[in-house]
Amino acid sequence: MADPTSRAAALLKEHRDSIDRLDAILVYTLAERFSQTQAVGKLKAEHDLPPSDPNREATQIARLERMAQEAGLDPTFAKKFLNFVISEVIRHHEQFQK
Repeated sequence: MADPTSRAAALLKEHRDSIDRLDAILVYTLAERFSQTQAVGKLKAEHDLPPSDPNREATQIARLERMAQEAGLDPTFAKKFLNFVISEVIRHHEQFQK
């Protein structure tokens, strides 16, 4: 039987490997999300639409807060995260307007 320190080290490695996989999923998911929002930004610029849509943003934030609650994730954190992402998207959309 393995000693407790070796078992803890093995479990720690498993958790860290899982975290590494999830980090990769997050990065690639964010990249795909920004690819889509850039397409939206270009479309908005082509049709002289404003870079920000406050109603859509509020709806998305409320949706994410509900999903976070259901998933056991702190809704305040989820809201902060989405607000950060939205601010970056708007910044990109504003660049297309120039």
